[in-house]
Amino acid sequence: MRILVLIHEFPPVGGGGGRVAEDICRGLSQRGHEIKVFTAHIEGTLHQEERDGYYIIRLHSFRTEAFRASFLSMGAYVLAGLWAGLRLIKHWRPDVIHVHFAVPAGALAWMLSRLTGIPYLLTSHLGDVPGGVPEKTKGWFQLIYPFTPTIWKGANRIVAVSRHTRQLAEQHYRVSIDVIPNGIDLTLGEHDIPAIHDPPRVMFAGRFMPQKNPLQVVGALARLKDLKWECVMLGDGPLFEDVKQRIVCEKMEERFTLPGWVTPQDVIQWFGRGDILFMPSLSEGLPVVGVQALVKGLAIVASRVGGFVDLVEDGENGYLFSPADEMSMVNVLRSLLTDTGKLLRARHRSREVAVLFDIVSIVSAYEKILEEMIRP
Repeated sequence: MRILVLIHEFPPVGGGGGRVAEDICRGLSQRGHEIKVFTAHIEGTLHQEERDGYYIIRLHSFRTEAFRASFLSMGAYVLAGLWAGLRLIKHWRPDVIHVHFAVPAGALAWMLSRLTGIPYLLTSHLGDVPGGVPEKTKGWFQLIYPFTPTIWKGANRIVAVSRHTRQLAEQHYRVSIDVIPNGIDLTLGEHDIPAIHDPPRVMFAGRFMPQKNPLQVVGALARLKDLKWECVMLGDGPLFEDVKQRIVCEKMEERFTLPGWVTPQDVIQWFGRGDILFMPSLSEGLPVVGVQALVKGLAIVASRVGGFVDLVEDGENGYLFSPADEMSMVNVLRSLLTDTGKLLRARHRSREVAVLFDIVSIVSAYEKILEEMIRP
């Protein structure tokens, strides 16, 4: 198959959705499919490059931040993609379009499909569903909402990355939606033997934005100053300075490490030095960092939101709680930090749960759908 992939943020730009797209592109390319990716350019990245057997084309979009896309940059991506897409399709006729996120790339997929007749598969990651991530889907998103049903209904097939994402999308759009979770390469953890670090290391990874609730990480750990622990918070965003200031106010500078924005490969390496993933998020699709934590054998302490309920067996490989219940978070963290046996059992169980998210199976599921879409 020839597959044109549309996504407005692709590694090293963006968050979990881009990492999912990257894994799928790599897997399909390894199976002999031809793949070209249209994504947004940002300073410091190549306009064109070949990676893992597929081709990446980065379009001018006025994007300036790796962790956030402005309305202007998303609109520019769609316009640039329409012109470039029509030219590409003319000489490289793709069999199918795979688009990630209904907004903004879904609009580009719909236009290209209408103009060329090429079918498209839409993968939804929650941030493109009304109400999924309030900080993203309010404001200007509400203005374009009347136009989004066309994108969903125009798709030949639709996939959501979690049951929660599907349920929320079905409340707004009368369409049939399959669920394919985000996957992970199990070989990334095959040589790891979970062992508790001294002191135990708590990890956070994500955009420093209200959705991810990074300030609560600092607040909860501030209640555990009497225990031995270290914390690494990976990522960047508008709350980065607020997090640093809160750490200083709590006099915990020596306990925290903030490397800033890192690549997916760096996340995996950091997780190899961790024991617990702590994510008090307010909303999630199926978090890629959660799947990465499973394969590296981290216990997961997370909010009972979105896809975390698919990743965490409460009381087995971690614990789930209401994001409003900080004392429950603190009590759970205390129990893991003071009981090495419990923490080690949770870490081993995460490795077992990771098998459910094997990227080989995930790529096979996508390949099957894409092939069904182009059959006469």
